[in-house]
Amino acid sequence: MSSFSDPEAVARYSEGPVRMVPGFHPMQRMAALLLAERVPNDGRVLVLGAGGGLELKVFAEHHSGWRFDGIDPSAEMLELAARTLGPLASRVGFHKGTIDIAPDGPFDGATCLLTLHFLPRDERLRTLVEIRRRLTPGAPLVVAHHSFPQEPAEKSLWLDRFAAFATAPGMSALQMRGAAVAIGERLPTMSPKEDEALLREAGFNGVGLFYAAFTFRGWVGYA
Repeated sequence: MSSFSDPEAVARYSEGPVRMVPGFHPMQRMAALLLAERVPNDGRVLVLGAGGGLELKVFAEHHSGWRFDGIDPSAEMLELAARTLGPLASRVGFHKGTIDIAPDGPFDGATCLLTLHFLPRDERLRTLVEIRRRLTPGAPLVVAHHSFPQEPAEKSLWLDRFAAFATAPGMSALQMRGAAVAIGERLPTMSPKEDEALLREAGFNGVGLFYAAFTFRGWVGYA
């Protein structure tokens, strides 16, 4: 995650998710719709992994009464989020750190997009528990991140598919395959079955899959 403090990487951040995450923009809109099913017009939403501000901007543009608290361990990425949001940033409280520095809420909804795959299982569970503790009863949590079969042959196949999708013009397929292999080796990814079970272990009910795109999965659950 050190790249999120590299000024050049931060400046190019917005290019990456669109290229590497299938259906990135529709996934954000779906997250906003799932939140809106239960978050009131004047609701408060916790956004974990808010650096860059891409989902915050979608949420703020679609729901003018919502207020947000955005959490991210990178000061540089939070600065980028503020620039991305422009005038909308006045509705966001930015907090540098992990879930532990998030306000206690209570929040009417929460999201954690493209973030949990960086966390080992125990820390992922603790983070989910801490999110739930900050939510009002029945409030939605929307998550999406790398989640794919972990059996070696299947894992390799899905990473190959991810690499094929994410290969950009001017980039060799071999380069992107190397990046995909690094994801498989360095990120503490879990299978969809394990991810879904972890949400339930953290105390979320009604867990349902809403997004599946090559190596990515997304769920909604309720406190």
